[in-house]
Amino acid sequence: MSVGTYATIKRGLALSPELRPGLGGTIALAVVQMSGRVAVPIAVQQGIDHGIRGAGGPDLMFVTEVVAFTFVALMISTVAGYLMTRRLFTVSETALGALRSRTFRHIHDLSMLHQQSERRGTMVSRVTSDVDQISLFLQTGGVQLLLASGQLLVSTIVMFVYSWQLTIVVLLAFGPAVAVIRLFQKRLAAVYGAVRERTGVMLGVIAESVVGAVVIRAYGVAGRTGKRLDNSIERLEVSQRKAMRTSVTSFSSGEIGAGLALAGVVVVGVLIGVDGGLTVGRLTAFLFLVTLFIQPVQIATDMLNEAQNAVAGWRRVLDVLDLEPDVKDPDDVGVDLRAGPLSVRFADVSFRYPGGPIVLADVDLEIQPRTKVAVVGETGSGKTTFAKLLTRLMDPAEGEVLLSGTPLRNVRFSALRSRVVMVPQDGFLFDATIAENIRFADPTLTDGHLATAFTELGLADWLATLPNGLETPVGERGEALSVGERQLVALVRAYVADPDLLVLDEATSAVDPATEVRLQRALDTVTRGRTTVAIAHRLSTAQAADEVIVVDAGRVVQRGPHSELIKNEDSIYANLYASWLEQTR
Repeated sequence: MSVGTYATIKRGLALSPELRPGLGGTIALAVVQMSGRVAVPIAVQQGIDHGIRGAGGPDLMFVTEVVAFTFVALMISTVAGYLMTRRLFTVSETALGALRSRTFRHIHDLSMLHQQSERRGTMVSRVTSDVDQISLFLQTGGVQLLLASGQLLVSTIVMFVYSWQLTIVVLLAFGPAVAVIRLFQKRLAAVYGAVRERTGVMLGVIAESVVGAVVIRAYGVAGRTGKRLDNSIERLEVSQRKAMRTSVTSFSSGEIGAGLALAGVVVVGVLIGVDGGLTVGRLTAFLFLVTLFIQPVQIATDMLNEAQNAVAGWRRVLDVLDLEPDVKDPDDVGVDLRAGPLSVRFADVSFRYPGGPIVLADVDLEIQPRTKVAVVGETGSGKTTFAKLLTRLMDPAEGEVLLSGTPLRNVRFSALRSRVVMVPQDGFLFDATIAENIRFADPTLTDGHLATAFTELGLADWLATLPNGLETPVGERGEALSVGERQLVALVRAYVADPDLLVLDEATSAVDPATEVRLQRALDTVTRGRTTVAIAHRLSTAQAADEVIVVDAGRVVQRGPHSELIKNEDSIYANLYASWLEQTR
């Protein structure tokens, strides 16, 4: 194996400590199983040389004893093989389950910035198909390679005992095959790395096509989408064919070595036997041993493609685990937010996406506790980035965001998430019931608590219109509900979380007038007594705020109450206000 392969396996084992316990016992069981297989050629040699061709003629009793001994050895070998396989399956499933969970959690720890830069299907493939490849190898190829290693070791030792000359012949015959296998190792690593990468791309295209099915049908682009998917499948197929050709070439070298070994043993064995240096039983047994020696070499070359596929998957998983989250939880060294209402301070904050222009520049402002603030601006002005920095989904490139005087970088996530809640623009819901979605904020809430929350927000009448009330399924991503209804449920979820700072990212956008009335009524209750920052696209949100912050091209250009800002008829806010009025006519 190449250095890179060894390094990957070493790091993979280090990150999967669950694989190590009991490994010695598993290897010992493999040796016992292989010893049972070697008992057959030993029995053949003893039976021929001392039973059939004994000095006093055939000895049937001795042959019977040899057969009985061999039967017992094979039974022990079978039991050892069963125990070894069972242990390996159990340990590998436990270890890879932990690895899958560790990778999944690490992906969630990565910043929104990194997640947005990766295809979702590619990220998902790291947790699913890449780990599946490791699992498949450990439970099939891994078992075979472990058995093959034990068989190779034991058969080589017995071959040396029977005839060191013939053993050298076998090793010389396989020398070129081993060299070819090592030569192809790096090439196999590269081609199977490409296979895993293109598998991730294909899964990404499939996931995107399923999620975007409505848009695909609406625009009649099923044909183009199908061609895009066909292209990704074709590229994967090309990679797999290339990998298979490389693997077959490597496997063929092992076949050539096997043929040379058998031919060499027959020729040299007969010559030694003619001189009286090798009995018929020993030569026959040696041919059995050569078969036992050849089998693991052939298995090794055959399993090489599976091994490289698994290592490529392991390497892709390690690549994810190697990514350092740029938004880190200070955890034990972090602090809690001080008790009471929260104030907000942006101290000379700037932010840019990698390789892109400045999104926010020199933002310096303070929001007092229990204040309702609306952040407005044209699309792309930096409003959503403002919200993500405030909730520490991203960190500023320069400057600092503080809550009640405490830098967000110093606040442990558990303390931050319990005091700060964000209602995203799409009102994302999980594929569960309304009750289960709301309990993501607090799993201890009873149905009575939830019903009270709907009543306090003035949404009890809407809840009563649903077929199953709180037990109404919302579907995947909440798609069984309308956009506005999803936002209502998300707002109730935020309300029961009882945050001190509520961030609404365009939470009242894209809803019908009747739903907007419900939302506004609920918002009045949700925002009462707590600091609220609303990313607004609607006039009603700005009018209801204590203060409006106007963002343009990443800079705060205006600030003040709605009634004051509209007095400047040439200002950016006045133009936005005029645009809103135009939409309501």
